[in-house]
Amino acid sequence: MKIVIIGGGIGGMALAILLHKKGFTVSVNEKETKVPNKGNAFLMHSDGVSVLNLFAPYSSVKELPGMFIDTFTLKNPNDIALKYLKLEPWQCIKRKDLINYLYTLLPIDKIKSGRVFSHFLYEEAQVIAAVFTNGEVEFGDVFVGADGANSKVRTTLFGKTNFTPIEVKEIIGVVYLPTVAQSHSHEFNKFLSQEKGLSFGFIPISNEELVWFMQYDVNLMELVEETPNSIRALCLELLKDFPVIVQEIIQANDYATSYIWNTTDFDLLPSFHKQNVVLIGDAAHLAVPFTSAGTTNALIDAKVLYEKFNTETDLQKIFTSFYLARAKMVEEHTLLGRKIKQTFLHPNEANIDEIEIPLITQKESKNKPAFKYEKLHLLYFTDPVCSTCWLIQPQLRKLKLEYGDYLEIEYCMGGLLPSWNNFKSGPITSPQTAAIYWDEVALKHDMPINSLVWLEDPLPSSYPPSIAFKAAQMQDIDKAIIFLRRINEMLFVDSKNIVEKVELLNAAFEVGLDAARLMRDLEGKSQMLFEADLALAKKFNITSLPTFIFTNKHGDSLVLNGFQSSETFETALLQLIPKAKKKPIKKDYKNLFKIYPTLTTKEFSFLSDLEMDASEALLLDLFEKKVLIKYNSHQKDIIWKLSE
Repeated sequence: MKIVIIGGGIGGMALAILLHKKGFTVSVNEKETKVPNKGNAFLMHSDGVSVLNLFAPYSSVKELPGMFIDTFTLKNPNDIALKYLKLEPWQCIKRKDLINYLYTLLPIDKIKSGRVFSHFLYEEAQVIAAVFTNGEVEFGDVFVGADGANSKVRTTLFGKTNFTPIEVKEIIGVVYLPTVAQSHSHEFNKFLSQEKGLSFGFIPISNEELVWFMQYDVNLMELVEETPNSIRALCLELLKDFPVIVQEIIQANDYATSYIWNTTDFDLLPSFHKQNVVLIGDAAHLAVPFTSAGTTNALIDAKVLYEKFNTETDLQKIFTSFYLARAKMVEEHTLLGRKIKQTFLHPNEANIDEIEIPLITQKESKNKPAFKYEKLHLLYFTDPVCSTCWLIQPQLRKLKLEYGDYLEIEYCMGGLLPSWNNFKSGPITSPQTAAIYWDEVALKHDMPINSLVWLEDPLPSSYPPSIAFKAAQMQDIDKAIIFLRRINEMLFVDSKNIVEKVELLNAAFEVGLDAARLMRDLEGKSQMLFEADLALAKKFNITSLPTFIFTNKHGDSLVLNGFQSSETFETALLQLIPKAKKKPIKKDYKNLFKIYPTLTTKEFSFLSDLEMDASEALLLDLFEKKVLIKYNSHQKDIIWKLSE
């Protein structure tokens, strides 16, 4: 079978390489007479990078070109943060670097340059050849249109494309600025006007260069002619009120190399093929640039279509299966791009917290499966600085592993430490006595507790981190629990003062929350939510932490106060749901770290049923083999985590 690919861009080349390595006969037909490296640079999602990684065995290049990006910051023109969060890994790559890389992976005789597609030759309704404007003809069995947004192959198959109006234009450039590139390494920085449709972003490509872009509402200012001087004047005028770093970038740019993108898209096609011709990449589906989806989707198209060719021989089944595999996702990206565009064009109507990240994501379905078991409601009163709440983590984590199918856990803040004025909780009456108590319980329970914080930088109250937890819940209930775990680690292991906003911001960023939003929410609704938790604690007469209130569907309740053994937890649960069945725990380290990304030695020992000495030896061996990493402030205060 010979597969003729029309278009030698990223999608077309990726498909050709995959097919060629599998033994298919391929022919790539590119309109440019040289390697097609027009354009500047782009972001590629990890899904796209995973496709490129398939080529690694065939390449002498050790690493992919470009720089990985894992941080996103969104600010307004006054340099005030609107969003600050950790990203799934992305790769910022110069287009010409990636194209040159791909062209080294396919024999040169498989690539025909200077071929502008004209029309197809047919025989009994099947395409038998592609004809080019230079008179050359390429015969084949299957034809792939990978000829971009203005695809003539698409027009041949489906007629005129109904593009959406051009409401936003984007100017893109690559600039040599080592100081800025290095000081913002691995970051995607964007400035967004909250008054009009205007934004500016920049992303490092290397330690020396960065790609920048300006997106603007076409009604703001007309670009009379597409000359370097006109483009420069437009950028300087529209961005005159943006921060100094923006001015530095646009002043240093060479506008002779900048690119103007008239952004548009079109509705999902009813099919990506007709007979023996199929479309991929922008030829098949086009999204406006607010999602950075184009290159990633082209590479995924190539991989999915290759897989279909590799497992099926019937062309119609191949193409139908390809469409079913890709249509839903690319339509979602199109609709997301349109949604972000409308917010961009009408910023005064946008809620800051609801502004979408201008990137596609690996979103998991929010439709949770129906409950298979009778559910028990567990109201868990805790506090970020409660040492007993930290010490009980091994038991609580085991309960979740064995009986999690039966539990709905609601986390409530108990308000342990309003202030040190007239405070008394058992032997603790001051920061100094808190340090003594922590040292004592650490020896008793084998959980790492570093008491230095009470001697060097004592927390004045537990209310600020409690309010921060409620702010985290406003964003994502599941990530809020991870956030609570992280600030626990920062306090009990790293001896950090988690009242400080910088520590709360860092923790929020680390666990994938929007840290800028969390900082805003600390002063708003989260305080009322915290007060509601305190009112609930008062209603239930909570006098010690932790407190666990189990309630079954019949309204029967059972209350446990303070530190509990696993046996006590199990007895309480079985008393309310007698038919509950314990789930066996897979005790190997891979499974435990998959479920709980960070573990203390005590937790690992408790969950794996290994003695502390044996656990410590195993974890240390895995650390030396670079399977695990560890972080600690003292030799015994260790948190273990799988290596990236």
